[in-house]
Amino acid sequence: MGEWIKLKASDGFELSAWRAEPKGAPRGGLVVVQEIFGVNAHIRSVADGFAADGYLAIAPAIFDRGERGFDVGYEPEAMARGFALAQKIDRETMLLDVAAAVEAAKAGGKVGVVGYCLGGTLAWLTAAKVGGLAAAVGYYGGGVPALGELKPRAPVMLHFGELDAHIPIDGVRGFAAAHPDTPVFTYPTGGHAFNRYGNAAYDAPSATLARQRTMAFFASKLG
Repeated sequence: MGEWIKLKASDGFELSAWRAEPKGAPRGGLVVVQEIFGVNAHIRSVADGFAADGYLAIAPAIFDRGERGFDVGYEPEAMARGFALAQKIDRETMLLDVAAAVEAAKAGGKVGVVGYCLGGTLAWLTAAKVGGLAAAVGYYGGGVPALGELKPRAPVMLHFGELDAHIPIDGVRGFAAAHPDTPVFTYPTGGHAFNRYGNAAYDAPSATLARQRTMAFFASKLG
């Protein structure tokens, strides 16, 4: 369903992105922001899934600035490489590439952002710092609780697993209490990456309910 395209950020950097187009007129545009494993088969399938639901989906390769074509699995060595790249590229620079994808996704109408893990944190940052958004959804963004001082410029929904060994649930609950206007959902049986279908981290009850909530949220904000 999807294909690779090129995007150009505002600083002139050219990056790759996976673009998945729906059948018929788009209901809106969605920017899908990767985990630390690149725009791999999982992220491409997530984008394809949103396209199947009627959205023009674009997943920018935000690690291209550190290593072009980065696409790995989930073994420890791959995880270490992903963490290293995530530290090598600062978040503000990543936002330039997300913003480029937002501009491209406007071809589908109103634009939302959805991100996972690193992308979940970037979804919150994008909502606060990038214009032109109608909505944002973040899944298990580990950096979100420490960024509670930010004020989103677009409506945001957040999802966290209560069994997530990487994100203390007390911090999530504190963040939620400080942001009563932001729906923050926690899932009792979900750990980190509970949405990663086909992987040991996947938790069907959490992933299914979170996706239902996400799709209803985007339908209300994007059309």
